Amino acid sequence: MKTMKTSPCIDQQQGQRVALFPGSFDPFTCGHESIVKRALPLFDKFVIAIGVNADKRSFMTMEQRKSWIESIFKDDPRVQVITYTGMTVDVARQVGAQYIVRGVRLIQDFENEKHLAEVNRDLTGIETILLYTLPEYSHISSSIVRELFRYGQDVSPYLPEGADTAQLPH
Repeated sequence: MKTMKTSPCIDQQQGQRVALFPGSFDPFTCGHESIVKRALPLFDKFVIAIGVNADKRSFMTMEQRKSWIESIFKDDPRVQVITYTGMTVDVARQVGAQYIVRGVRLIQDFENEKHLAEVNRDLTGIETILLYTLPEYSHISSSIVRELFRYGQDVSPYLPEGADTAQLPH
């Protein structure tokens, strides 16, 4: 019988529900924003963690992405934006997160996220919460936005309202 590891990150004293929303967010799209806004009511603190994805060539610098996301959520004190390298579960423990939030657009996303969630739970006891992308955002990905931008297309419909497109690389 498999025993569950209890997470050392649960802050019993403060009793806060803390979530980590990891991703490369290159760039942060309206689909990402939708996941954050829908998950926020469930948590006391929501940490958006911008990680390095070695398999992807960066479009925006980490600093640009961090600044971009901070400006989107500047009026919500529950949201914190950080950058990190290394394993997501390690940063989750560092920020005191009991939950990892992930968005799912496609069936392939679900399968990948399910495997990661199982490993993360085995390693740390941290649970993963999957939120399905709203249908109006299911076709939007950072990759698509980057590609459209490279070809001079207007990407503003795919970015959070009020996002400063001047911050995008030229």
